[in-house]
Amino acid sequence: MEQLAYVAYAFYLVLILIGAFAAVRCRNLVRALLGLIMTLFGVAGMYFLMAAPFMALMQILIYVGAVSVLIFFAIMLTRAPAGEAGEEDRKPRPVVRLVLAAFAGLCPAVILAAVLLAKTPQALHLKPELPLARLGQMLTGPYVLAFELISVVLLAAMAGAVVLGFERRKGA
Repeated sequence: MEQLAYVAYAFYLVLILIGAFAAVRCRNLVRALLGLIMTLFGVAGMYFLMAAPFMALMQILIYVGAVSVLIFFAIMLTRAPAGEAGEEDRKPRPVVRLVLAAFAGLCPAVILAAVLLAKTPQALHLKPELPLARLGQMLTGPYVLAFELISVVLLAAMAGAVVLGFERRKGA
């Protein structure tokens, strides 16, 4: 059974890395968004592996569902008409920039790996999972302000995307 957990971990890790690479490297914003969605699904899988199914489902529901759709609407509403943004005359990126970007990405990973290999943390005994009824009481009790602010941020982002889209179309 432990081997299956390692296989699942490797699968989700590869899913996260491929999605992140696609999100960063794609010049097309919709394809970059698909890479982000792939990464978010991988993170949800990691939550499932950590025995946190509620967090995994909230990751899928909130980030993969709501936030990704919101970003997609923002892309569609603010996209410049074809030929305006200079997409056709983009030059390929110099090799030096690609090497520096790879170096900047690998440096933190190598340092973190070295620290973890030098001092491996002890496994922690986890407390039992919080019942969902108690979590609901916390979200509607002392944490209601933070819970509501999340919806205000999403509403403001959507309203901003709509305003930008209408101003761009009105100016054209």
